[in-house]
Amino acid sequence: MKNTVVAIAIMGMGVSFAQAQEVVKIGGVAPLTGNISHLGKDLENGSRMALEEANAQGIEIGGKKVKFEFIGEDDQADPRVGTTVAQRLVDQDVKGIVGHLNSGTSIPASRIYDQAGIPMISPASTNPTFTQQGFAGVFRTIANDIQQGTAIGQFSVEKLGAKKLAIIDDRTAYGQGLADETEKAAKAAGAEVVAREFTSNNATDFNAILTKIRAANPDVIFFGGMDAQGGPMLRQLKQLGISAKFITGDGGCSPEMIRLAGDGINENVYCSMPGVPLAKMPGAAAFLERYKARFNADVQVYSPYAYDAANALVKAMQAAGSTDPAKYTPEIKKLNFPGVTGTVSFDDKGDIRGGAVTVYQFKGGDWSAM
Repeated sequence: MKNTVVAIAIMGMGVSFAQAQEVVKIGGVAPLTGNISHLGKDLENGSRMALEEANAQGIEIGGKKVKFEFIGEDDQADPRVGTTVAQRLVDQDVKGIVGHLNSGTSIPASRIYDQAGIPMISPASTNPTFTQQGFAGVFRTIANDIQQGTAIGQFSVEKLGAKKLAIIDDRTAYGQGLADETEKAAKAAGAEVVAREFTSNNATDFNAILTKIRAANPDVIFFGGMDAQGGPMLRQLKQLGISAKFITGDGGCSPEMIRLAGDGINENVYCSMPGVPLAKMPGAAAFLERYKARFNADVQVYSPYAYDAANALVKAMQAAGSTDPAKYTPEIKKLNFPGVTGTVSFDDKGDIRGGAVTVYQFKGGDWSAM
């Protein structure tokens, strides 16, 4: 009888301990299927690793131990799917969002999160509109397209000697937005835009638009889009004998871009990335080692920014002493901490402060910072 009583008492204590630990759900959204799933998985990995490390530290918030639960969703880089999964996460009572990856999904999804009072921090969405909607809980840990497009346009003219520039975009919020900003900056720097063509984010055949561009004889071609299109485009540029220099943004600044381009890539190919080079990021060395050990994969593009975004949510909760979004969202605006990518601090719109942009050249089989 005594043993039975003791066993019941211990079981009761176990229930008590379990109830004392609060489970905090954090949503992560990116394309996990489709032609840029490698970028989406990279984003998800960075978020997941940050939350796993927070759990290992046994973090307390408001005097209560918490366990973070990561809930990953696939938005397929489709705005309609993006809003569907956003509502699904709201219905699951998530306390914060890391994502989405594409501006075209982040912008419509942000309205749903805002209505629910849930903050979101995107590690990848660069379209300026994202943080210009007046939503109090919208942030990003990466520079926006105004900063990046300005850098690309100026670099194309001042460093690549672009007197005649051709522009192609994939008609997404990201690709077209970056192309628009690049065009403004290039024109302001004295270049003539001799061709402006567009494709889609699912296309694989670019011969028709590239043939038009060849007739315009540009010095430089800019592509606003992702590596899934950029790589095949480079192959077709070579096949058509187009020798113009080529530059793209962060969507193509990946190892996958190099793989997909094959022999179409050479030292006349450039890309830009918001932020400083990975090797120069303050916490890069340790991050890369932990990332490789955890996922047995190399960083693509966005995982360091996702890692910092997830940590920003955690730190804001700690500062507020609460996991309630209404209480901790104001603390996100006050953050100032050393992240993997640099100092994480947001301006009044939710943009990362001091968003640097780095241009890379394909050299020696890899992207080399200039």
